[in-house]
Amino acid sequence: MSFSLFSSFLRRERKAEPMQKTPSRQRPAVALDNLQLDLPFADAPGIAAPASQTPAPLLGEIAPGANAAPPPYAPDGTRLRRLVLGQQTLDYRLKRSSRRTIGFMIDGTGLAITAPRWVTLADIESAIADKQKWIFKKLAEWQTRVEQRALPRIDWKDGAQFPYLGRSISVSLGSARRALHFDEQSGVLSLALPALADPQQIKDRVQGWLQTEAKRIFGDRLVVYAHKLGVEFRAYGLSSAATRWGSCSSDGKIRLNWRLIHFPLSIIDYVVAHELAHLREMNHSPRFWQTVESIFPEFREARHTLKHHPPELLPAL
Repeated sequence: MSFSLFSSFLRRERKAEPMQKTPSRQRPAVALDNLQLDLPFADAPGIAAPASQTPAPLLGEIAPGANAAPPPYAPDGTRLRRLVLGQQTLDYRLKRSSRRTIGFMIDGTGLAITAPRWVTLADIESAIADKQKWIFKKLAEWQTRVEQRALPRIDWKDGAQFPYLGRSISVSLGSARRALHFDEQSGVLSLALPALADPQQIKDRVQGWLQTEAKRIFGDRLVVYAHKLGVEFRAYGLSSAATRWGSCSSDGKIRLNWRLIHFPLSIIDYVVAHELAHLREMNHSPRFWQTVESIFPEFREARHTLKHHPPELLPAL
């Protein structure tokens, strides 16, 4: 059965591998020591959206307590507040803090709002009503992700398929070779395992091969784009980060998420160019994006692809 690149939820992965040292002929052109910038996943949990400066009129109201069902509780036991907006009912968590604005965060557990202690509940509800279109859209997107997690995972056996560099390749068991072998033309990864090998053993072999390929290919692409930009990175390593595709520190150390190996080479090149550009501009200013474009002109298309294909939709390895 054909396997889609974006078919199932991201599991917790192995620890990041040690950095691979590379000789350095010059120091990165940055002013701050050990500053790190990340390329985050789109809509990662924990990223709050700003509230509107001018609250709109309240479109709903708290459901009457006498006849309405009591608000539910969050998994951690926190009681949720309930707000009726037109024909829709919204449950949310409210936390007070010393922040100066109202913050919205949506993840797999629903809507969480952090508000200043001095802001009234009526003002908070007005802000919710003002952003209700965005809120319900993001909640629907998370619901879709939850449903996708329930899709069948890879059945690790002879003929199992998984994505590699943007194409679907298959596993072949019972190889006469002593070592693992990949035939690029046929797209077959042959494992020296018996036909009835344990699924976990097959999965571990495949993941190990993918991470080895990631280390090799990412290293090659870093050298190519570092030469184009005229910078030197001090070291690089693989990451299993749950919230970012890559990171770059001001001392020239780069980490790239090994799961990028599932994507086409153009996507890998974008992330590589992105991180190397931070050795020139340790920010995300217009000058930074101009630097990225100077070595990877197609960065907008690649950035769009990553934004709309979050890690939850990668194969569960």
